Amino acid sequence: MAYKNFILVCGGTGCESSRSDEIYKSLISEAEALGVSHDVQVVKTGCFGFCEQGPIVKVLPSESFYVKVKPEDAHEIIAEQVIKGREVSRLLYRKDKKAETAKLEGIESYQKQFRIVLRNCGVINPESIDEYIVRDGYRALEKALFEMTPEEVIAEVKASGLRGRGGAGFPTGLKWEAARKSPGDIKYIVCNADEGDPGAYMDRSTIEGDPHSILEAMVIAGRAVGANFGYIYIRAEYPLAIERLKIAIQQAKNYGLLGKDILGSGFDFDIEIRLGAGAFVCGEETALLQSIEGKRGMPRPKPPFPAVKGLWGKPTVINNVETLANVPVILTRGAKWFASIGTDKSKGTKVFALTGKINNSGLIEVPMGTTLREIIFDIGGGIRNGKKFKGVQTGGPSGGIIVEKDLDTQISYESLTALGSMMGSGGMIVMDEDDCVVDVSKFYMAFCVDESCGKCAPCRIGTKQMYGLLDKITKGQGEEADLVKLEQIGKAMTKASLCMLGGSAANPTLATLRHFRDEYLEHIRDKKCRAGKCKDLVVYEIDPIKCIGCGLCARHCPVPCITGEKKKPHVIDGSKCIKCGECFVACKFGAVVKR
Repeated sequence: MAYKNFILVCGGTGCESSRSDEIYKSLISEAEALGVSHDVQVVKTGCFGFCEQGPIVKVLPSESFYVKVKPEDAHEIIAEQVIKGREVSRLLYRKDKKAETAKLEGIESYQKQFRIVLRNCGVINPESIDEYIVRDGYRALEKALFEMTPEEVIAEVKASGLRGRGGAGFPTGLKWEAARKSPGDIKYIVCNADEGDPGAYMDRSTIEGDPHSILEAMVIAGRAVGANFGYIYIRAEYPLAIERLKIAIQQAKNYGLLGKDILGSGFDFDIEIRLGAGAFVCGEETALLQSIEGKRGMPRPKPPFPAVKGLWGKPTVINNVETLANVPVILTRGAKWFASIGTDKSKGTKVFALTGKINNSGLIEVPMGTTLREIIFDIGGGIRNGKKFKGVQTGGPSGGIIVEKDLDTQISYESLTALGSMMGSGGMIVMDEDDCVVDVSKFYMAFCVDESCGKCAPCRIGTKQMYGLLDKITKGQGEEADLVKLEQIGKAMTKASLCMLGGSAANPTLATLRHFRDEYLEHIRDKKCRAGKCKDLVVYEIDPIKCIGCGLCARHCPVPCITGEKKKPHVIDGSKCIKCGECFVACKFGAVVKR
């Protein structure tokens, strides 16, 4: 059937949680009700990336890009756009209260992006292998099977300069080469989809929007290193990604692209999904292998590296989702093309989950070498509510906070490490003046305490000790000597921990001590938190000049600790106040002050 219009509805987890599935069904039912179902096809896609403005709906061929769509908007989209050919202007993305553009490519947030990994996300139906094939899907596999030797495949990946996108940045081609050269009749390919950083959802969205790219890359990797079986290790709390992987695996088998004698080449490769229970430490490759084997996920010393002795003692290649998603493009477009993007040592693009105090939060993909300033202020649209930028956390709990003076740094593995942070898997959380760096450091350390496997003493004891010191400071009980202890323990953990969970857990604290030591001292000396985040250091008072005696604050106080006569200034009893902040939120006249 030849359709005149195509309506693409974001089917990523973020938009699904905002009723995009209802929008999808409403568009179909409205098209049927208005008698134009033969003219329009409604397609559920993966993430468009502009998550702040979701749910997203895009109409082709007009390229109309609608944001914050609701199920009740379906009738107008069909009636106006499909039947009359007129855009629904009120649904177009607006900047400064004016429609910025009707097309996605014209939106400022997209203009500095370049999509390789996310090339099919928001473009195809991720549950259709045919749509993937139309966009050069499995062409790279065909080339690897019939036009290249395994050694040539590895040479191409090496020449591209592709490095691991899971955080370590190890050259992918070298890892494949090591596994190929390692003796053994049985070898494995493992996709690490165990994404556990707070605020990170790059891998989940890639799988949800383009699962076949991961399958194709794994078969190519298997062909290159001599492996015939692969595992996708993904956390169980990603149900949509898991379901789409299952669909993709079955489709690939039905098309002869997975299983025995792939495309008549004589090469066999199969894939199995293994679910993780959400342990952050299982993102570390040796702990991940332990988990696949049915053991407790705990890292082991290296060497030997997994490429030599991995899953069940056999040579194993472990790549994360984003790394693998690059592979088909490298083989179809060539290593030279891929290597032309990025910096000298960091080739290609990087996907980031841009979140926090940012106007345009979402999933972005930029060439390596793009500056932090471009990401935060051009793509991200700057800080919300005109607040002052304070810092950006890259690399999740393993990274450090980068401050304003370093915003013109170009993104690369080396540049971020030099700033005391790291690339990590791609989480990027922006903070403004209302964030407390001590509280942020405590949050990340609490996360590491919970996620530590406990195998090695530096991590098991060090994270707990650092958390205790940070907690003490946020309660106004800290001493200046505690700052020295934090630095000493942090440096010891970095050097002595068995894996990078403990080896990098101190990074947020060490970075904030370096850049914001005055805030730590303020907590210790003045018993004050300038951001008002540390509950024990906050004092609520009522301004007698602004207070009109309406009693709204007293009615919301759960203790109660607010007294006063009607139409006369009220008073807060500090000895009874539990600092819940309900009075501050309830007051409509700005009379309740937080100090």
